[in-house]
Amino acid sequence: MNSKFISASDVAKRAGVSRSAVSRTFTSGASVSEKTRSKVMAAAEELGYKVNLLARTLHMSRSDLVGVVGKNLSSPYISAQIDALSAALSKHDLQCILVNLAEVDGDITKSVERLLEYRVRTVVLLSGAAPDEVVRICAANGTRLVLINRSVPQTIAHADLIEADSAAGGRLAAHRLIEAGCRRIAVLVSASRTHAKRARAEAFVAEVEARGIPVTQWRNGPHCYETGAEAARVLLAKPGIDGIFAVSDELALGALNTARHELGLSVPDDLSIIGFDDAPISAWSSHGLTTVRQSLSALTEATLEAVLGPANGPTSRRSIPVTLIERGSVRPKS
Repeated sequence: MNSKFISASDVAKRAGVSRSAVSRTFTSGASVSEKTRSKVMAAAEELGYKVNLLARTLHMSRSDLVGVVGKNLSSPYISAQIDALSAALSKHDLQCILVNLAEVDGDITKSVERLLEYRVRTVVLLSGAAPDEVVRICAANGTRLVLINRSVPQTIAHADLIEADSAAGGRLAAHRLIEAGCRRIAVLVSASRTHAKRARAEAFVAEVEARGIPVTQWRNGPHCYETGAEAARVLLAKPGIDGIFAVSDELALGALNTARHELGLSVPDDLSIIGFDDAPISAWSSHGLTTVRQSLSALTEATLEAVLGPANGPTSRRSIPVTLIERGSVRPKS
């Protein structure tokens, strides 16, 4: 097994041509004779040579690398989001570099600085707030910054913002639970309380309380399935709560499965539950979770438009509409 990368110089030596001839052979549109091309391609095949795209990037005005920063990557919606985005980037011959915030102690600035060392053309933040320092260093390096459902930085002029209409989604959930006759309602937020999740919860609470219905808020624990399960154990230990809105499907599924399989409650007869996101797992027949959908395809399309835009082009703010998807975890309208 060869312990070193095969270089263009190795190919040139084997083919009996110049180093520049090898470079021209692997550069689209460059001038090279068919005889030389055949010799180079045969030598490359024999040696197993592959073009060093990272090295080539150093000579390009913009690279084909897109940095994607996120955490809680096992979350059903985040994983589906990464799957959709990476596939869309690949169709446009762009390469995705994924940074897991958990691996750098959640330091977004450090994560972005690491990506800029690879000369990425765009940084996409799926998780965490965007400190002004991140906006500044991206702008200074001619790198587009795309924020998905993130809080708005002060220097908004240098960041593309893509966000689902979280407040509208919270109101949709509130209306549906009230229509189902729920009068003892809880909202599951967890302790993370990101910009989007806060907006969902605040709009929901305001809408329900405007109808004179009190809302119990669960703000404990990390944002995960287990937190939804623990919330259900505590809130449903005594008869009372008859409706739950969770600000993500992950929390909602934790509550739903615990209510059904651990506490012996019927969903939706005893308890109505609504989530937010419409992660693919929510549609499984074993769950049948009613949820507020933020379209993955719409988010992906908007992100791709920002990524493909010119490096110094105008930034934009896009709002993704949301819809309520009925799947049976909420009682019929009373």
